[in-house]
Amino acid sequence: MKRWALVLIAPVLLIAPILAFCHFVWAILFNPARAVRIAVGFDQLANVAANGSSTETISSRAYRAQQEGRRWGCILCRLLDKIEKDHCRKAAL
Repeated sequence: MKRWALVLIAPVLLIAPILAFCHFVWAILFNPARAVRIAVGFDQLANVAANGSSTETISSRAYRAQQEGRRWGCILCRLLDKIEKDHCRKAAL
């Protein structure tokens, strides 16, 4: 994509997360499955912003890093285990 086109879509990129967050809050109340999908989308976006794959979440990337003995993966997976047991491993499946 041309740089000028990326500049033109920049305002949309500012509005989209705000709308997605509003839909996320609404979905928590009325459609929790949709809220999970929105959360996964944000997770994948954050992973792309951190030079990861657009098809992978930070959790699954952290699991691979943990298996490779990388410190950040070990720390993140340990923190996420406090929220959900084996979260990173489950995300990688």
